[in-house]
Amino acid sequence: MKPRVTLIGDVMMDVVTRPLGALQPTSDTAAATVVGRGGSAANAAVQLARAGCAVTYVGAVGRDPAADVLGRLFSHDGVVTRFQVTDQPTGVVVAIVDGSAQRAMYTSRGANAELSRAHVLGVLAEGFDHLHVSGYTVLDERTRDVARGAIEAARSRDVSVSVDACSLGPLRAMGAAHFLDAVSGATTIFANEEEAGELGGGSLDAALAHLFQRFGEVVVTLGARGALVVSDEGEVRVGAATRLALDTTGAGDAVTGAYLANRLCGASRRTALTAAMAAAAEVVAGLGAG
Repeated sequence: MKPRVTLIGDVMMDVVTRPLGALQPTSDTAAATVVGRGGSAANAAVQLARAGCAVTYVGAVGRDPAADVLGRLFSHDGVVTRFQVTDQPTGVVVAIVDGSAQRAMYTSRGANAELSRAHVLGVLAEGFDHLHVSGYTVLDERTRDVARGAIEAARSRDVSVSVDACSLGPLRAMGAAHFLDAVSGATTIFANEEEAGELGGGSLDAALAHLFQRFGEVVVTLGARGALVVSDEGEVRVGAATRLALDTTGAGDAVTGAYLANRLCGASRRTALTAAMAAAAEVVAGLGAG
């Protein structure tokens, strides 16, 4: 039987552009641009579905063409969507990618801020084997209680829960202590090295020790150095899969989705982390989240 995974997070229309020359103020600058599905947990959801999990994605959208397009894209990738429809526009992210494959993002969360606790708990009542909650849902005070309620509902059923830190800037603004309190009860946390340091304080080793005590399983991406996982089995490190990086958008989300899919299907942590590195390498080879 396929693992049933429910994810809660933002539903975003992604516009990713990579300038092909110097910016020409008040004029045109040639660029490579793609438009597609986005949202951190949404990207992870697609990875989970491609790996064979039964995936339900819970989020909020507007009454607009973007919502229709995104619904079709999720369906094409095998993800069942349970969207709350609101009067706010569907969320949009504009990502600018530089020559080193790093990106800056301009975000309009739109309808995502309207996601309600009642809608989420109604979907969760239908049953699931694992819950993943996007950090963006936690970082926005308007949806923080939704995240808390979902985690509480999962743990009351003795179901495992993963969360990700998502974004360093909003995380710093919220504060590590408040974030960790909001995701209390989660059993796995995903973060990049900077986010882990912000949550755990001090060196990476100190952060890993602190987060392990809070969650029991800690997965940290290390950029070109690969990734690691700390659990009651000790620490496992895997190097990055060699691939030319064009755009890092969605790489961490690919790690989350591929790692969870493999673990839920019974793979070892090393096998899961190796698969996660391969998934991330595939994503960074092109523009957008893949």
